[in-house]
Amino acid sequence: MMKQFVSGAALVIITLSGFLSSCESNLKDVQRINTVSFAPAARSENINLKYTDSGKVKAILVSPLMLDYSNMKYKFNEFPKGIHLTLIDEAGKSSYVVSDYAISYDDTKIIDLQGNVKITSYDGKELQAPQLYYDQKNEWFYTEKNFKFTDGKESYLEGPGIDFSKDFKVFNMQRNTGEINNVE
Repeated sequence: MMKQFVSGAALVIITLSGFLSSCESNLKDVQRINTVSFAPAARSENINLKYTDSGKVKAILVSPLMLDYSNMKYKFNEFPKGIHLTLIDEAGKSSYVVSDYAISYDDTKIIDLQGNVKITSYDGKELQAPQLYYDQKNEWFYTEKNFKFTDGKESYLEGPGIDFSKDFKVFNMQRNTGEINNVE
């Protein structure tokens, strides 16, 4: 009886160790498959890109470094040292967007701006936020983070969550506080 118990226990141990070693091998294979090599297809330094439409300059993007990941399934450009973006409206007036870091996604046309994001409009309005998204197709900014908006005079609004048109003419805010002066 004791021999059968020992042989049964030995069989269980052998089977269990075989199972565990095959699981370890499979786990390593899965980890290897899930490891993605994030190497950019191209690296550009000191870029100055101009976007034109119908012969008119609509935007100018300046950055010390751009990493091009067009070799990935979901293509994007990364700006690890920040950007300075000039947006030019139909009347030729410029607004400026600055951030410490940015990612531009090709398929969705969304730019994710991060770190000390600041937008200054041609008429002195200013918006600051730690993160802001820009929808290039709809020319619309939005964030769920805290923001502060000043009108260039004495009025300000601040709070979490805002979305607005690139010309600062249409605003949607979730909850905000502030002070509005000199309403005309």
